[in-house]
Amino acid sequence: MSSTADDDVNLSKEEREERDKADLEREREEQNALPYTWKQQLGEVDIEVSVPKGTRGKDLNIVIQKKKLSIGLKGQEPIMSGELCKDIKIDESTWTLGTSHIPVLSDSTHLATEDQQLVLVHLEKQNKQQWWENVLTHHPKIDTKKIVPENSKLSDLDGETRGMVEKMMFDNQQKQLGKPTSEEMKKMEAIQKFQAAHPELDFSKAKIS
Repeated sequence: MSSTADDDVNLSKEEREERDKADLEREREEQNALPYTWKQQLGEVDIEVSVPKGTRGKDLNIVIQKKKLSIGLKGQEPIMSGELCKDIKIDESTWTLGTSHIPVLSDSTHLATEDQQLVLVHLEKQNKQQWWENVLTHHPKIDTKKIVPENSKLSDLDGETRGMVEKMMFDNQQKQLGKPTSEEMKKMEAIQKFQAAHPELDFSKAKIS
């Protein structure tokens, strides 16, 4: 169960770290139990699905729609099928047969080996400024507040988007530490400046909202 802001206030730093560690382990187990592996950047999602060696394109039944994805072998139940977390750009989304290019943890049950074949699916997000909680809506969610984009990818973003992502990362880190966000810091600074200019006023009971 996700924690609330009130929970964070009542927890010590050590308790928050212990809770976050347990949440991360649960999240990892849930993701490893899925019949596929996936990763994302702000603008795209890449998925890998293992299929029997020797599988050809004509053996597959793959449906990629704006809000739906289905992957499987013809004549069999789909390996994965359902409603996508968010809308995608169909014309820019593709699939192919190949070998793994997604690095996965050594304890993952879906670690690709040389004798495995993979369906590689690339989805272009419609909204390129939003993290996905999952691929299919009925599958376990990840905590998007704890996503840290790759530095190399951050440098590829335009100035405005990069600034937004860095601000989001900073605010999430501040919240985890129980410290004020960038907006709250700006308000505090404004109040301090106003207070310095008007020492006759009492700000002892002022609240930042």
